Amino acid sequence: MRRVMASAPVAEAPASAVAGESRAERPKLRTEFAFELPRGYVDDEGKVHHSGVMRLATARDELIPLRDDRVRENSAFLTVVLLARVVTRIGDITDVHAGVIENLFASDLAFLQDMYRRVNSEGHTRAGVACPECGHGFVVDVAGGRLGES
Repeated sequence: MRRVMASAPVAEAPASAVAGESRAERPKLRTEFAFELPRGYVDDEGKVHHSGVMRLATARDELIPLRDDRVRENSAFLTVVLLARVVTRIGDITDVHAGVIENLFASDLAFLQDMYRRVNSEGHTRAGVACPECGHGFVVDVAGGRLGES
């Protein structure tokens, strides 16, 4: 595969101005996203865990599960293995592995799949919605607190 770079005239600025501007203007890269599970993960002791953290996925996170025998046997297992790599905490549980993800309620798994897509494709957890009564559009953070809580 060949890469072709088009050359276009670029207005040059002093090196000191460019270096200072890039640091000041460039927002800090957000790599972790907090979330609240709709139902919550129930651990072996019966404790329900709602809050958690997901980190941005790397190329390695998406490639390694493809070599996993469980994924080779059943491609639907890819989601479980991938989420186990990027979810760093659910409640008090910091050792999030495929067994934890497998035991999530279906609604929580769907929530995490959607969140994964949002943070890794769109770069944020916001979604545009509209009021069902007046039709006014606004943005909500889907990773925020559970419904009915402030």
